[in-house]
Amino acid sequence: MKYLVKKAQKRDDQAFVELMELHKQDMYKVARSYLRSPEDIADAIQDTIITCYEKIDGLKEPKYFKTWLIRILINKCKDIIRAGKHESLLEAFPEQEEVCMAFQNCEFEELMNQLEEKYRIILLLYYAEGFKIREIAQILELEENTVKTRLVRGRKQFEKVYRLEPAVSRR
Repeated sequence: MKYLVKKAQKRDDQAFVELMELHKQDMYKVARSYLRSPEDIADAIQDTIITCYEKIDGLKEPKYFKTWLIRILINKCKDIIRAGKHESLLEAFPEQEEVCMAFQNCEFEELMNQLEEKYRIILLLYYAEGFKIREIAQILELEENTVKTRLVRGRKQFEKVYRLEPAVSRR
């Protein structure tokens, strides 16, 4: 992948397209953890691609391309949320049927949506994207110990949500 990044930095458009293809699912998962609507997700990804294309020659270490890309994407998602035009998943959860149609594993998606955003994004980056704690700290601009703490707390919160049993009706 470093080879593709270096080619893209030299303005090889095909190499850049290949990089985006390699990371499109990762970008979607991260954007989906922040944003609700498919339009917002598409906007965040599109803005990220444009920014990456314009600024890729400024990336000093090609091995950190994915970290850099995800950091830009997270900032774009936060910009959309801050704009106040769109809701984050914390503010309005999608209907169960919509989630099931869009995702094969709707139970997992529903459980993840119940977590606080600060835990959800760290769990996603750590488990789904395979980033190391140090990389997550760089992406989210946090201390490594903060990431470790949120990872532990996120796991506990996920376990609580997962083990929650339906309420028993009283007679």
